[in-house]
Amino acid sequence: MIGTLIQKEDVDKFRFIPAEIDNSAPFMSKLQNALRLGNEFKSKTSIVFNTEDGPKRIETTVWSLTDRYIQIKNGILIPLRSLIEIDY
Repeated sequence: MIGTLIQKEDVDKFRFIPAEIDNSAPFMSKLQNALRLGNEFKSKTSIVFNTEDGPKRIETTVWSLTDRYIQIKNGILIPLRSLIEIDY
């Protein structure tokens, strides 16, 4: 899996930039599943996103999902257009 693993609490220290390919639409089904896994089973999802410092990866539960963002713990929002990879 690509991306440097960071703590989910450190996500807000990085500036998001769009991924080379906008995967928002193709990832929507996976994100909905990740949301269900997080809310119902407290299961974690591996999320890789693009930042100015290169790809970063976190292991976390997805708390909510909109058409533009995913929300993780502490109200941190990650833009869907920055997502590179989703795995659970």
